[in-house]
Amino acid sequence: MRRMVAETRLHPADFILPAFVREGVSEPVPIAAMPGVVQHTRDSLKKAAQEAVQAGISGIMLFGVPEEGKKDALGTPGTDPDGILQVAIRDVRAEVGDDLLVMSDLCLDETVDHGHCGVLDAEGRVDNDATLERYAEMAQVQADAGAHVVGPSGMMDGQIGVIRDALDQIGREDVAILAYTAKYSSAFYGPFREAVASSLQGDRKTYQQDPANWRESLRELALDLEEGADMVMVKPAGPYLDILARVADAVDVPVAAYQISGEYSMIEAAAEKGWVDRDRAIFETLTGIKRAGARNILTYWATEVAQKLR
Repeated sequence: MRRMVAETRLHPADFILPAFVREGVSEPVPIAAMPGVVQHTRDSLKKAAQEAVQAGISGIMLFGVPEEGKKDALGTPGTDPDGILQVAIRDVRAEVGDDLLVMSDLCLDETVDHGHCGVLDAEGRVDNDATLERYAEMAQVQADAGAHVVGPSGMMDGQIGVIRDALDQIGREDVAILAYTAKYSSAFYGPFREAVASSLQGDRKTYQQDPANWRESLRELALDLEEGADMVMVKPAGPYLDILARVADAVDVPVAAYQISGEYSMIEAAAEKGWVDRDRAIFETLTGIKRAGARNILTYWATEVAQKLR
């Protein structure tokens, strides 16, 4: 009876798998703060992409982790055609073609030695406009590598318009933009810093949103849509279901939500202690995210949950 009258249903196509690929490793590297998640080698990433296709999920969001010595103040690996992220995009496209949407993180934080999402000015502050120039270059090299979708996650003012123009200039009108529209300055990003070997010092409060505010998200939403976003996203998901619901009610474009590393790790840790039923907790949180209005959900459980749904 519950199944027949359910108002919200999860489907494999709802899910996008975030995946990390690390340069210079011969075996996958476990992420201690995220049990079950690894920094992939190029070969293991291709296997994960095939598993995602077989599970029926819609996409894979790639994050590149360059060798530590290659990071610099400008994030050069992010615009190098042979940087690890661009190599990974080509690998996955060669492996699965168009059977899986290949999405790429468009941000500098994994490639700079200071760990921020943009380049810094002489006083150590993130320079918004100088960062936009780097984002434009990144968009073009990621598109050339084969990304179907780029995901600008840095929360720089004007980033969507600049990226759209950069893609159009090289004739890549077909590459879609998944805008990180409402990305909050959250305590739940902690495990992700290990996953991407972040060099961050300080915090990102000057460009990520204040958890106390919701109207700010709607302003960001209006700007992203005006600048040409094809899809919009709320991040994190669980603590911001009210924001997700407001965004979903306000737009007619697809809305995504990112169930981030801290959300993942809390459930895994509690389940390991026997404090929660792992599978029930996973499905309950994902159902809540979809019920709040997410068309698509980025989650580290994407492939596992999709396999159980099939």
